[in-house]
Amino acid sequence: MNAPTPADVLNQPYVLRNDADGVATLTMNRGDRFNPLSSGMIAALCEAFDAVAKDDKVRAVVLAGNGRGFCAGHDLKELRSHPDETWQKKLFDDCSELMLKIVRLPQPVIARVHGIATAAGCQLTSMCDLAVAVADARFALPGVNIGLFCSTPAVGVGRNINRKRAMELLLTGDMIDAPTALAWGLVNRVVPLDQLDAEIARFTTAIKAKSAVAVALGKEVFYKQLDLDLPGAYTLAGKTMTCNMMTEDAGEGIDAFLAKRKPEWKGR
Repeated sequence: MNAPTPADVLNQPYVLRNDADGVATLTMNRGDRFNPLSSGMIAALCEAFDAVAKDDKVRAVVLAGNGRGFCAGHDLKELRSHPDETWQKKLFDDCSELMLKIVRLPQPVIARVHGIATAAGCQLTSMCDLAVAVADARFALPGVNIGLFCSTPAVGVGRNINRKRAMELLLTGDMIDAPTALAWGLVNRVVPLDQLDAEIARFTTAIKAKSAVAVALGKEVFYKQLDLDLPGAYTLAGKTMTCNMMTEDAGEGIDAFLAKRKPEWKGR
């Protein structure tokens, strides 16, 4: 069988979607180049997340990358081929919108990280609700090495790990290994490659067993309250708890708990 030509690669979809048992797996499909967040990839991911958000059958999302690594960040060749400020601003605005779509998605998103997750790829990992990494995965914010400080990746990473560690990544551009990323709070689990999908399945199985209504409400308020002061956070959380209590699923869940039976969730 002949190896794919550059033209063949260009004609392939940027993102592949596979649905199984309530889990949508979105796979970035430019593995020959470590799945850069080009304008095309960003647009395809935005479209895929928009479709998932409307799909009541999807209870959890896995974000993966083909090839030797998860995502190496922005496409530097593309960035250099568009020197005008208007194009550059649109690209970074579109990328920021992609990151916000992940946060706003009703379903939890799990990053499936292997190889490298650098620059905007590290940002992508940080914006997912959960992240599972292969033991030999590596992470970095190396923009400073090429004169382009990783300012937008710092938004997500700086909300995952503490300031000193975030600035270490930003100022040195050094790689950190998966155990360090785990210790710093950038990922939830680190496992051997042959256990990666099983570990992710533990998360998706747990999520699917819960009320989709409660999960969606809870995810939304979790991120909103982080940006509020303490009284404001409690006010918002209290309102959300009240709304949650008014749902059918809350009533069913409490009744099932008291009756020592499995709940039968009513829906999203």
